[in-house]
Amino acid sequence: MPLPRTRGTALRHRLAELRGPDVPAKALDARALAALAANPGCKRRAILDGAGVNKAALAGALGSPSAFGQSQFALTRGNAFEAKVKADGGAELLRLVREKLDRGAEPPAHARVPELTATGPEGRAARTALALREATEAPGEWTLLDHPMLALDVAGSPAFLEPDAVVVHPDGSWTVVEIKSFPMLDGSADPAKVGAAARQAAVYVLALEQVAARLESAPRVRERVLLVCPKDFSNLPTASAVDVRKQRAVTARQLDRLTRIEDIADALPAGTCFSPELPAADLTAAVESVPATYAPECLSACELAFHCRARSLESGAVTSLGRSVRAELGGLSTVEDVLSAARGESGDPDDPAVAALRRAARLRAEALGQEAVAGCR
Repeated sequence: MPLPRTRGTALRHRLAELRGPDVPAKALDARALAALAANPGCKRRAILDGAGVNKAALAGALGSPSAFGQSQFALTRGNAFEAKVKADGGAELLRLVREKLDRGAEPPAHARVPELTATGPEGRAARTALALREATEAPGEWTLLDHPMLALDVAGSPAFLEPDAVVVHPDGSWTVVEIKSFPMLDGSADPAKVGAAARQAAVYVLALEQVAARLESAPRVRERVLLVCPKDFSNLPTASAVDVRKQRAVTARQLDRLTRIEDIADALPAGTCFSPELPAADLTAAVESVPATYAPECLSACELAFHCRARSLESGAVTSLGRSVRAELGGLSTVEDVLSAARGESGDPDDPAVAALRRAARLRAEALGQEAVAGCR
């Protein structure tokens, strides 16, 4: 639910203070939201993303620079491929949409491509919503929205998202289109990259559903998206329909579980600021004032992962070993606790985790003892 005007204004001022004076907010994109939803217990990422802090610059100022970002060559190649896919009013793109998702519809001989230019993200989001409504009210036509702007409420703050394209079918339903530069070889692509694209597309689907819900007669937002990639080793486009129902459900559930940003902000010490211009000691203290939930998966999803990993290793937190290991260890939260329990120095022997650790320690000791005896023969 959107915040009341006065409360929302106060929160925006508070988040601006956290970024630092005259520091522009870094907009959240679908990739960041997918990563944020994958770790909903991390208050540090929630407040930094909610405040629009540039985490890459922050990580560099902390002395733990991230390794994120595409090469200029990859960006240029991706932009060139997207331009090719959308050439001639998106004729090839619409052909792929019909072929993969809507064979019963009339071929897209002509398509509407509305102008979505407006001032600021709020203006562009409003213009996109109007274009979607107009397209839905014109049945029998294909409409292509090139780089529309969508707004998604995340923990009380709007996140503005820009999918590659949204297509309105002749029946009024809406489809998200993701255009990627990684290839489809013999009709299939790298499963890890497809999974990442599906999680991004699921965020767009959620945002479109919020737009649809505000219309008098809510259109159907299709839960199968179109993934467009180069075919084999050429620059010719091919496509695959990807069902994102699972990713959509997981993302919606995890976004709903996110601690509200204003609650985290209210708990911070007065004067907290995350500006990279601060002295290193002050900046470190500000970052450490917000608890993090580190796991190895963060290394591929968060710019602050190296900093958080170093702190996690220093404290001996078992989350450094992975979420699955942490889940198996129950109340044992540090490596020292685990080793102490395994040696029989602490822990409740009736605790299943403690009992399993002690049994593993006995088996290890027996195995090492047998190896030592065998080595003496």
